Amino acid sequence: MSESASKPLPDAPVGELNKATPSGRAEVAPSSKDKIRARVVQGVSLLGLVIVIVLLWHFFGDKSNKAANRPLREVVPVEMAAATQMDVPVQIKSIGNIEPLSTIAVRSQIEGTLQSVRFTPGQEVKKGDLLFVIDPRPLQAALSQAVANLAKAMAAVSQGKNVVARDQATATNSRIIVKRDAQEYDNAVAKAQADEATVRADQSSVSTLEAAAQAEQANVNNARVQLSYTSIRSPLSGKTGNLVTTAGNLIRANDTTPMVTITEAAPVYVTFSVPEQDLLRIRQYANSGDFKTEVSIPGDEANAPQQGKLSLVDNTVDTTTGTIRLKATLENKERKLYPGLFVNVVLTLGLQREAVVIPSQAVQIGQDNSYVYVVKPDMTAEVRNVKTGTSFNNMTVIEEGINPGEQVVTDGQLKLVPGVTVQPKTAQPKSGQQRAGAINRPAGNTNSDASSVSGSNPGAATPSDKQGYGGSGKRGP
Repeated sequence: MSESASKPLPDAPVGELNKATPSGRAEVAPSSKDKIRARVVQGVSLLGLVIVIVLLWHFFGDKSNKAANRPLREVVPVEMAAATQMDVPVQIKSIGNIEPLSTIAVRSQIEGTLQSVRFTPGQEVKKGDLLFVIDPRPLQAALSQAVANLAKAMAAVSQGKNVVARDQATATNSRIIVKRDAQEYDNAVAKAQADEATVRADQSSVSTLEAAAQAEQANVNNARVQLSYTSIRSPLSGKTGNLVTTAGNLIRANDTTPMVTITEAAPVYVTFSVPEQDLLRIRQYANSGDFKTEVSIPGDEANAPQQGKLSLVDNTVDTTTGTIRLKATLENKERKLYPGLFVNVVLTLGLQREAVVIPSQAVQIGQDNSYVYVVKPDMTAEVRNVKTGTSFNNMTVIEEGINPGEQVVTDGQLKLVPGVTVQPKTAQPKSGQQRAGAINRPAGNTNSDASSVSGSNPGAATPSDKQGYGGSGKRGP
């Protein structure tokens, strides 16, 4: 049986049988196609392994590089101030216009030649000062003629009175004769009646002459008044304006163009308008001891504002603007306020006691409300909406949103986002120290430093976070 097993199979081709195995079984040699197939499978497997390795390296290596190259968390230098409490005046601010208490346009009341000008344009004059002299000779002649006519009339009156006296004596004598001579009674009575009629006629003539004399007296008075018009004097104390005419020109009576205009320079009015909503507050504080009006010239803030007293609250509200007009009186002793000048007006109503105030530059204006950056105890910035009140000396009253003692950012808001770490500008290291620290830091500690800094405040914003915050470019809440 062993002999038959060791023999080659009859169907096996020559050269394809190998030696018998120890078990007595024969092995068939692999063909060339099987070898190629095996090599292809090995190559594909090797290529797949390489691809997997490359992908793993790309994924984990890129992530580690990103972690290594991630910048340090930014610390923004800012200026800060604490919210405090103080008494703040309640004020209403407006733009006003200076008006004189009175303005006089000087015109001549007679016609004549201007003889002289007795002032300099722009000069301060007092009431009664001589301003112009008009040639008085024609009016002096008219006055002399009126005086002569008055004397003539007075002489006629005197003559008429003498005639009355004579005729009165004749009438008296006639009455005496009537009483004495009874035989000629009728004739005497007729003569006495005639004499009395003559007296009454004489008295009437005297009355006429007296009336004529009074008319002549009126002419004299008028001539004297006309003569006084040749000397034009200042009707008030004030400042003269531009001189329209000069000596030698013919002056017309009541000309449309005034010879000069005089304005009362002290005191003066300041007229301004406030919204109608403030009228109630003005009336409430009108009797307060702190109620006052202050006026300052734009560009002259270095000097103290002038104080005045509110003298007029108009009796109607302007329906077209929704405002009401007010007037205050100012002494203007230094003559700084010129009529027509626009000024800043501050109407102080009273005091708001212990109000919470912060620097005005800390308040940012948003679309719907105002907000500030508040520095929390961990030195991170927080956006907080606030309700603002009045402003005074670069300080703004915060009615809601801030408590006394809280720190707010007053400068550097453009670099801030909620949660970013801040530090006072005075605490920053010098730029030379920063550069030296960056140079001397070991290269191998980069990742550890970044991780330690980031780990100290996980909520800190990264540059990518800043880019994503407010993508429209708007900052603030």
